[in-house]
Amino acid sequence: MNPPLTLETNGHVATITYNRPEKLNAMTPEMASLLKDAVDYCNAEDNIRTVIVTGTGKAFCAGSDIALLDTYSTPWAFRNRTEYCDLLRALKKPSIAAINGYAFGGGLEMAMSCDIRLAADSARLGAPEIKLGWIGGGGMTAHLARSIGPSNAALMVMTGEPVTAQQALTWGLVSEVTAPETLLLRTGEIAEQIAARAPIAAETAKANLHAAFNMPLEQAVAYERDLQTICFATADADEGRAAFAEKRNATFLKR
Repeated sequence: MNPPLTLETNGHVATITYNRPEKLNAMTPEMASLLKDAVDYCNAEDNIRTVIVTGTGKAFCAGSDIALLDTYSTPWAFRNRTEYCDLLRALKKPSIAAINGYAFGGGLEMAMSCDIRLAADSARLGAPEIKLGWIGGGGMTAHLARSIGPSNAALMVMTGEPVTAQQALTWGLVSEVTAPETLLLRTGEIAEQIAARAPIAAETAKANLHAAFNMPLEQAVAYERDLQTICFATADADEGRAAFAEKRNATFLKR
């Protein structure tokens, strides 16, 4: 049997693929465990500089496998499960969600846990939990409110109805919409662009963006300046300035 989640590497780019297409890539505890292993590997491996997250078949991910929710002994046991959205937010490397199809519930939350989101024009994105009697718990409202504003977030969370990829683009929920057959190609192009940049600076930029959402403006600017100073102290910064002066492409070594 094929594993329900795979990790592949190509140069400096790793690709995590949800591979349970017969169930719309709905997440299981086994998949969460595999995702943790994949994230731990990507964080530990210096050669990996960018991570793509995508799915097989007609779905990115339909969230948790509802058929397995009753296997938790108590709501508290469910609360303390391995939370797959938290795992993606723990990625230190820049991440890109290639939303190839349905991204519902926890699937949308995982896409929003990535730094950049691209979608196929056939994709649909939704927060349908309210139709089943609950709300999202992997950051749904927080991410949506930050991405598309309070009114649009309320529309999605309170109706549970999905939006098209084009609507998601208009609202700023995704950065680009492509034809399905070119989604991974375009995602790979962006991943390679990021991987070619100074990796310490790229990881620092990610940390800085996360901090910017959680700090007052003056504190965020001061924090950014401190991170900039750290980057200036690296050998990669020396290489970047030398390459600029010598009119050549820089070779960054994460030092």
